[in-house]
Amino acid sequence: MKERANNKFILNGDEPLIEFQGVDIVNDTNLVLSNISFTVDSGEFIYLVGKVGSGKSSIIKTIIAELPLTSGFARVGEYDLGRIKRKQIPFLRRKIGVVFQDFQLLMDRSVERNLLFVLEATGWKNGGEMNDKVAQVLEMVGMETKAHKMPHQLSGGEQQRIVIARALLNDPQLILADEPTGNLDPDTAIEIMDLFTKIHREQKPALIMVTHNRELVKRYPARTMICENETLSELDMEIEVNFSEIF
Repeated sequence: MKERANNKFILNGDEPLIEFQGVDIVNDTNLVLSNISFTVDSGEFIYLVGKVGSGKSSIIKTIIAELPLTSGFARVGEYDLGRIKRKQIPFLRRKIGVVFQDFQLLMDRSVERNLLFVLEATGWKNGGEMNDKVAQVLEMVGMETKAHKMPHQLSGGEQQRIVIARALLNDPQLILADEPTGNLDPDTAIEIMDLFTKIHREQKPALIMVTHNRELVKRYPARTMICENETLSELDMEIEVNFSEIF
């Protein structure tokens, strides 16, 4: 399959993939986070933690330009979020894989048709290449035998694997996972985290994961940022952290 030319962010030199400087995040005129600054390099794995309502999902929504930038500077790839035009937002989002807690699969069509729908919506034209890509991502998540199943015929863990496959369709350099294990039992959550770590190791996307699951953060340690008191800070994971006081 030939390389698709539009699936990569354009970066110069060693610039970070994501850069926020002095950003206020506002949701419906309510200040959620104030004066936050952070960078994310290509290939990094980062947790966003914090209590419910602390602003974790608002950061994700800002990265995909769902929440407009009101102050400070923020960039994702080559896109300046303060200057991005409405017509550019779909192109930004095509380069980001998003995994939701509540799956958001189309329940009236098969797994294969769910994935083909995304490819069609993001500009793929060649039917053979599209079918090959669907088969490839299903194999990557261990669901190659489920292409013709309807979503309601799958378990929660299987549905989440399909959502991860959907996020991989356009070979993203960035994956945003918003509570991807929130609706899963503990054993299935571990299976999904094993899959995420495998994808991160083999495909090397930057991965930002919002989670409330303390056990997963301890079991799969990575750079961790915490939302609290309307700000964002980084946890020092080399010291003893009492996760029960954080989230």
